[in-house]
Amino acid sequence: MTLGLPTLSPTLAAPKPISTPLTQSTKAITSAPTAAIIAQSSDEDTNVRVYDTASPAVVAIDVGNGSGSGSIITPNGLVLTNSHVVERATGPVTVKLNDGRELLADVVGFDPTGRDLAAVQIRNVSNLPTIRRGRDSVRVGQRAFAIGSPFGFSNTFTIGIVSRIDPDDGTIQTDAAINPGNSGGPLLNSNAELVGVNTAIYTTGENAGNIGIGFAIPINHVESFLTALAAGDVPVAAVRTGLPALTPVETSLDAPPIFGSLTEGDNVLPSDRSLFDAYRFSGRAGQSVSLAMSSQDFDSYLILLDADGNSVTFDDDSGGGYDALIQTTLPTSGDYLLLANTYESGQSGSYRLQLSSGTGNVAATPPSASGTLNLQRSGSLDDSDNTLPSDGSLFDAYEFSGRAGQTVEIRLTSTEFDTYLILVDESGASIDQNDDASNTTTNSFLRVTLPQTGRYSVYVNSYDATGRGTYNLVIREAN
Repeated sequence: MTLGLPTLSPTLAAPKPISTPLTQSTKAITSAPTAAIIAQSSDEDTNVRVYDTASPAVVAIDVGNGSGSGSIITPNGLVLTNSHVVERATGPVTVKLNDGRELLADVVGFDPTGRDLAAVQIRNVSNLPTIRRGRDSVRVGQRAFAIGSPFGFSNTFTIGIVSRIDPDDGTIQTDAAINPGNSGGPLLNSNAELVGVNTAIYTTGENAGNIGIGFAIPINHVESFLTALAAGDVPVAAVRTGLPALTPVETSLDAPPIFGSLTEGDNVLPSDRSLFDAYRFSGRAGQSVSLAMSSQDFDSYLILLDADGNSVTFDDDSGGGYDALIQTTLPTSGDYLLLANTYESGQSGSYRLQLSSGTGNVAATPPSASGTLNLQRSGSLDDSDNTLPSDGSLFDAYEFSGRAGQTVEIRLTSTEFDTYLILVDESGASIDQNDDASNTTTNSFLRVTLPQTGRYSVYVNSYDATGRGTYNLVIREAN
């Protein structure tokens, strides 16, 4: 065994006692842990300093129908956060400061490029603590610190590194733990400077928590937004643009329903890393449209853009539950882009999309809490309604949820035209159809045992292209 003995002087009468080199060797062995302890102490000092410096300027934001985090960036209470945190606010939001105060704030602007950035202004405050903004670009491998309110736990501090930087838009990927509620909070460097705004996490399956992949909008995009905000050049409603190059699927109003799916490899919104498919259709100025999206796999989100990519309108849950529904009047004649999107990143699955001229023709009606289906609708077929490509006949579409083995009766009556009923499943496959309930009537009737659990569409149709007029539709569970 080598003990690390010093070179012995030839003038010594005898070597040093064995205990001396053993003692020296022991000290050499313990010196490495001592260095680790010093390094650990230095890391802890940095952690504490970053938190103590930045946390007084991190706030929790409560919108009533959602929550998130934010960073105070001016002493008079301008707060930087995510667009998706405050986009559904219908009035003032509540901002909770680090010292426990809860103050009202107003949403004052959204990023004009569609990035997931927004600002709120706290009312009647001054001399608030602020977060310094970084000036240097981050690098992969450097330490990263996140502060926010995950699951409502205010001023939670997590530590990691910069794991990746997107080469196209500079989005920062980090393994610092980011969870629901962190959105809008700061990503910091070792100098307690803001280098990014935490915006999204990547999840798998039904896991809504952190798996070590989070994303933040980099400081250069933040500075661009703040410059536009100071110039008064920002919209007061959220937009989701900043799109990658697209090859939209061509479709048209009143075409049969589209059955699609969102999976890894589809288009990704830069603002929040959510998946989307793009569709293009033509419309005319003043035309009323209904655009409906439903899914049993994820929270649907619809975005309508004009031909230049400018936001026209968007919707999250107006279709009921997690279904999206846009009912609007087109502002100009020309092409439009419709983005079939998920509400947040990490969501995927199949969906149904219906584009209709007119409004009120698409209705999502799930069974009641008891499981009994009882739907009654009155309407009319006129020249503004949907048209079947096969024969030019008019139709309205109604949707309901059913379960495998459930028997339903569908009755369509009219005194003004020869009715026709069509029932299709989620994939668009025909389940059954009927012209006349009997030889003595032009009313239609179906009695069907549903083959699987899911959504079904009923087409209220006329027998030929001449049919127009009022009707009554009843869908109920058979006894």
